[in-house]
Amino acid sequence: MEDAAESRSWTIQADLDGSRLDAALVALVKGWSRSRLQALVKSGAVRVDGALASKPGQHVQKGARLDVALPAPLAAPSARVARQDLKVLHEDEDVVVLIKPAGLLTHRTERGGENSLAEHARVLFGEMPSLQGEDRPGIVHRLDRETSGVIVLGRTTEALAELMRQFKQREVKKTYRALVHGDPRFDSDWIEAPLGRDPRHPAQVAVVDLADGGRSASTYYEVIERHGSVCLLSASPATGRTHQIRVHLLSIGHPVLGDRTYRQNRGQTMALPGGLASPRRQMLHAHALEFSHPRSGERLSFEAPAPKDFAELCSALSAISDA
Repeated sequence: MEDAAESRSWTIQADLDGSRLDAALVALVKGWSRSRLQALVKSGAVRVDGALASKPGQHVQKGARLDVALPAPLAAPSARVARQDLKVLHEDEDVVVLIKPAGLLTHRTERGGENSLAEHARVLFGEMPSLQGEDRPGIVHRLDRETSGVIVLGRTTEALAELMRQFKQREVKKTYRALVHGDPRFDSDWIEAPLGRDPRHPAQVAVVDLADGGRSASTYYEVIERHGSVCLLSASPATGRTHQIRVHLLSIGHPVLGDRTYRQNRGQTMALPGGLASPRRQMLHAHALEFSHPRSGERLSFEAPAPKDFAELCSALSAISDA
């Protein structure tokens, strides 16, 4: 549940006459980035002379009244809470490697909301650089809220920049575990399908032709266990597109169990073997991460055991298959 918004008002003075709305907000709302304020406008939190602001680029005139609903700041999590929520796999002066639990945001969204891994890490390890936005201290890469597993943070500007470079240059090896519907035809295969914004649902991702704005995306998968109508896979994305594994697996007819967004039949729940209950979250886990240490260059590899809900469902499926 989001905190109550703080309503603030300003009157445009002569020095901002004719400015873009987002530029005026940058001058008035201290401590907020332009991109964050643009997102605030798009979310419907800004009014100009009582009318809902249409877009960040609209111009404002001297004497105009701006009413802005700013998300109230969250209280920082305590060190006790942070340690309960995050397991540390590795820590040194340059990097921290953690296990993110399912249900925790990697970083706060532009709209505010609950605390995130970034806030918890700040409590445990102190301030970290924010090269990808003020709400993303130390953040190199992102895991979806419902995805659990290994994540690395950069503690210095140099370390963060180098880790970001490795991800961009595809020098990082990422391996996921996914429980999916169906029984794949091949024991292993590459999924090569460009991804882009879904034209029907702009907040989501879909397979989109390159000619229509899609970006190349590649995922390699291997079957680990087959359980009839459900299968445990290992998935390694060669590229790092948003929601890549979930959309790629859906595109070959094997959506991730529990995924409420990327599924074949939106109005129908797909049954599991033996009458097992459908999981409450998507069964996707960032199992392993391998990268080069940003200072020494040493190749490091970390693994996160499957969380309880994932492991218990795997055990139940194995028991049904063996019966």
